[in-house]
Amino acid sequence: MQRKALIIGACGQIGIELTLALRQKLGSSSVIASDVKEIVPDLIADGPYEHLSVLDLDRLRQVIVSHQITEVYNMAALLSATSEMNPAFAWELNMNGLLHTLNLAKEGLFQRLFWPSSIAVFGPSTPRIHTPQDTIMDPNSVYGISKLAGERWCEYYAQKHQVDVRSIRYPGLIGYRSAPGGGTTDYAVDIFYKAIESAKYACFLGPQTMLPMMMMEDAIRATIDITEAPSEKIKIRSSYNLAGCSFTPEELAIEIRKHIPNFEITYAPDFRQSLADSWPDSIDDSRARSDWGWAHQYDTRLLVEKMIEEVRKNLSATAI
Repeated sequence: MQRKALIIGACGQIGIELTLALRQKLGSSSVIASDVKEIVPDLIADGPYEHLSVLDLDRLRQVIVSHQITEVYNMAALLSATSEMNPAFAWELNMNGLLHTLNLAKEGLFQRLFWPSSIAVFGPSTPRIHTPQDTIMDPNSVYGISKLAGERWCEYYAQKHQVDVRSIRYPGLIGYRSAPGGGTTDYAVDIFYKAIESAKYACFLGPQTMLPMMMMEDAIRATIDITEAPSEKIKIRSSYNLAGCSFTPEELAIEIRKHIPNFEITYAPDFRQSLADSWPDSIDDSRARSDWGWAHQYDTRLLVEKMIEEVRKNLSATAI
């Protein structure tokens, strides 16, 4: 059977990158992008697009059936900082959106489901250094609570209904093709634009806030790899730990100064600091590496080099 992918939340920071990567791999006509936005972004305008809310079950079923979808990537979510401002809607979107896709998979309308979890599932009692795959999980954010509940639902549907669902716990993701979407780790994207534009950045986290981070290319490759892996290699049906590199805002600023020597950073921690303080410093992703062959490519140095190069291109194109 020909693979046909549906990406829900395709206009988001991860969704755009995933759409581009899958269209390059499967062909533009085989990857249906969808989002609540009525107008498709130029970056993904080369293929089919459906105006779709994951909360509209009937419409979701119609799109899956009409396009003969074989795999669904449910990327629709309200992220950590935004969720704290609207907890009720965050729970509705993050939880009911997942349940809608799980139930349609249970009906047999498509073969595989990818759903992203997050390091936000961990909390103040979780070991912070090389956080293990199986550990204490006591999230203290709306986003983290919804992701932890989602992991339990994924494992439940896999065990009780044989739904082929795959998931990874994303660390902070850093990309250059689209704007951040309201996450606590978004400083690590915005900092590059401010560094190049003005050589100054006011960070909403403290200088020593160590967090796990990952270049977007690595995250997209992991997403596709786990979805394409043979089912017998997926031993964990809740969500896999995933790691790239870890750094603090101060360490990131030092690396940026190797390219922009006059760069200055100041610190004004806000409500996002308490969220970041409850998350790990580093992640043990040995299970992903042993089960389905995960390996990251970008360390901090390569990540900074790539971001500065690509953000400069973006800003130059905007200025024309």
